[in-house]
Amino acid sequence: MPRIPGIPGPYWFFFYSFDCNEPVHVHVRRDRQHCKFWLVPVELAWNHGFSPRELNEIRQLVIAQEASIIEAWNEHCGQR
Repeated sequence: MPRIPGIPGPYWFFFYSFDCNEPVHVHVRRDRQHCKFWLVPVELAWNHGFSPRELNEIRQLVIAQEASIIEAWNEHCGQR
């Protein structure tokens, strides 16, 4: 589960290695909450426990960090 460095806040942004066959996305966790966002376009895939307010915060972080998330995805999944 590679964690994406450099994203501020209390959230843990990461990928699962077995997800490389799916479209580009990122998982986000904090405590027991967990969600998944597709990247192109940025869209919530599913949510387990985050409030609507937190999902908005996370979505804004995903949008702001989209280029670095995609770069980390490409490094991890071997796509250039």
